[in-house]
Amino acid sequence: MSDQKLATNALHAGHDTTQTGGTRAVPIYQTSSYVFNNTEHAANLFSLAELGFIYTRLNNPTNQILQDRLAAVEGGVGAVVFSSGAAAISTGLLTLLKSGDHIVASSSLYGGTFNLLNVTLPRLGIHTTFVDASNPENFGKAVKENTRAIFVESLGNPKLDVLDLKAISKEAKAAGVPFIVDNTVATPVLLNPIEHGANLVIHSLTKYIGGQGTSLGGAIIDAGTFDWANGKFPEFTEPSAGYHGLVYHKALGAAAFTFKLILEGLRDFGGALSPFNAFQIIQGLETLPVRIKQHSANALELAEWLQSRDEVAWVKYPGLKGDEYYNLAQEYLPKGQSGLVTFGIKGGFEAAKNVTDATKIFSLLANIGDTKSLIIHPASTTHQQLTEEQQLSAGVGKDLIRLSVGLEDINDLKADLEQAFAAANIKA
Repeated sequence: MSDQKLATNALHAGHDTTQTGGTRAVPIYQTSSYVFNNTEHAANLFSLAELGFIYTRLNNPTNQILQDRLAAVEGGVGAVVFSSGAAAISTGLLTLLKSGDHIVASSSLYGGTFNLLNVTLPRLGIHTTFVDASNPENFGKAVKENTRAIFVESLGNPKLDVLDLKAISKEAKAAGVPFIVDNTVATPVLLNPIEHGANLVIHSLTKYIGGQGTSLGGAIIDAGTFDWANGKFPEFTEPSAGYHGLVYHKALGAAAFTFKLILEGLRDFGGALSPFNAFQIIQGLETLPVRIKQHSANALELAEWLQSRDEVAWVKYPGLKGDEYYNLAQEYLPKGQSGLVTFGIKGGFEAAKNVTDATKIFSLLANIGDTKSLIIHPASTTHQQLTEEQQLSAGVGKDLIRLSVGLEDINDLKADLEQAFAAANIKA
């Protein structure tokens, strides 16, 4: 499928209908385990002499189709799916890193990811330096002898900062460490991080790729471009004690990290994706190229409308002319800037909460990327565990309201916010 375009791969990649009884839709293989032909066949599967299905914690036919499809649309050599976006990030980092290792990360991360890097991983001896991502050189300056990864979001949530991925990838390459990009908000339709130097791409499949707000899922796509034999990652070049002496880099080449995620990450941490959820996410992926463009169009029009409202103190959306990330958005996101809009309401913290409470079409909940429009006040919810300084670094002010703009009629969305401003008694 390498010559097919993204929209075609989103519908067809990974699914050979001759191998699934002629089914046009991807089947749900709802099974925990698989019958081996004989003991020799079983031994060959466990030793990787043959590829096949062993146990759904490791692999599953439905999940495999989703993995192949994600690898095709992102342009990677392989992909691994997980039970959630958080499981993808934590399993990926714990498969890659060990106690004593160091990460350099953007300070403008989703609150849950920031907490993982700032609070949880240090308990395991893995520490992170957070830097202002607006200057790519900050990543290189923060690199230490024990740095083993650079981690960013291509489009920050909720700061909506567009990063100069090409420049940051040069810093990662100079440091000899993998460049990891969470591409959840942008999606592969609007931005392909691998084209700009990313070695590993992460998604919360729960968001735009799934698109319906029904199913948790996460994924890591391996570009196959990082040199795991550069001397900094002996776990790839020395015999693995956990897999009968397998030398990942020698045996698996460009796909070494993909297999390490399965053979160690999924086996040991167990964050496997349910085949039913994989099926649901496949349905979303098939329509992603159409949906994300409408999300982007609605978000831009709503952002422009918010700019005209006297009740609104400020608006952030990288597609707005005059936005500080507009030029980078034109370079990296020319097809659209996704569906997140943030704005500040006059009246501050309490006024922002009151507006959030007063909407009728926008649903107050902690998610993004749904076909339905969503609203939240991050300072009192998703980012409340951060200090005030950390909130500001992540782009979360007390008055910030985050919108995940859905596919409803845009005039209905404007009317809903207008009545919410009035109900909250926001003074212009």
